[in-house]
Amino acid sequence: MGRIVLNRDKCKACYLCVDACPKKVLEEDKTVNKLGYYPVRVNNQEECIGCAMCARVCPDIAIEKVYR
Repeated sequence: MGRIVLNRDKCKACYLCVDACPKKVLEEDKTVNKLGYYPVRVNNQEECIGCAMCARVCPDIAIEKVYR
């Protein structure tokens, strides 16, 4: 099984990944990134099933799946 890793400084806050996540483990972060956006953050990594749907829809390639 894998997990996802976010690069918060690449995220432009489109939130497509939030909608794509079947387990709803992604949410808006409360702090601004270096681009001036409120990026996505992983709310509960333990609930992530590693499907990488979020990475597939991310237009900024700010999410990747890594294998444990």
